[in-house]
Amino acid sequence: MIYFSPAKINLGLQILKRRDDGFHMLRSVMYPTGLCDIIEINQLSAEDIPVRFSQSGIRFEADLEKNLCMKAWKLMASDRDLPPVAIHLHKQIPVGAGLGGGSSNASTVLKALNQIASSPASAEKLAELAAQLGSDCPFFLNELPMMMEGRGEILSQVNVSLDKLHLVLLFPGIHISTAEAYGAVSPFVPDLHLKQLIETPMDRWKGLIINDFEKNTLIKYPLLLTLKRSLYEAGAIYASMSGSGSALYGIFETPPKLPEEVRKYKIWKGPA
Repeated sequence: MIYFSPAKINLGLQILKRRDDGFHMLRSVMYPTGLCDIIEINQLSAEDIPVRFSQSGIRFEADLEKNLCMKAWKLMASDRDLPPVAIHLHKQIPVGAGLGGGSSNASTVLKALNQIASSPASAEKLAELAAQLGSDCPFFLNELPMMMEGRGEILSQVNVSLDKLHLVLLFPGIHISTAEAYGAVSPFVPDLHLKQLIETPMDRWKGLIINDFEKNTLIKYPLLLTLKRSLYEAGAIYASMSGSGSALYGIFETPPKLPEEVRKYKIWKGPA
């Protein structure tokens, strides 16, 4: 079976405070996009080993033990009886871009394996397993816009839609570690909850809905600031960095004509 594992963008990201366990309290609206990795999972007959894994597309160096597809398989196999499977990942979402590709892969594998498990897990159990794999993973079980809070595990519906709009994703190839990104941020609780802000008209989002990682990151990496400005100059209603970066996105009313110096960084363009 073939499964599509979507990237996400963050519509605003508020970093509220550091928790005692080292994680941070966050607020963000996560929105699935049309950029996807492709995962193929097939049952195997009479195999000596329980799982085979392969990959193609964007190459990335990672220990197989740390691969999130394999982590998802191990977690599900420890909880449920699974038939032998072959998992193939075709990678199209850049790694370390703030687009949630690895988390999306993990949740997609969890959902797929749950369909062939001897006794499928409930939605609540699946969410519990996903949360063990990563803070963003529970979001990708639904593939709907969600308000994310806590360390990422608290999800609620949010009234936001990008239907009939167009999305551009840029990735300049700058890899920003999560530790580096959080280390440069000073958490604070803003006066207004992101849920109030996100429900305002989109033409008011600029300057109102903020990704807290941007303040320091755009200063440290001037190319990101240049690209964000270029998206606005091309007619974006709203533009922002996604997650801790370095991917950026622009939301447009009509398909934009991007200048050549921006087009070379484009990794996806299409309906939002």
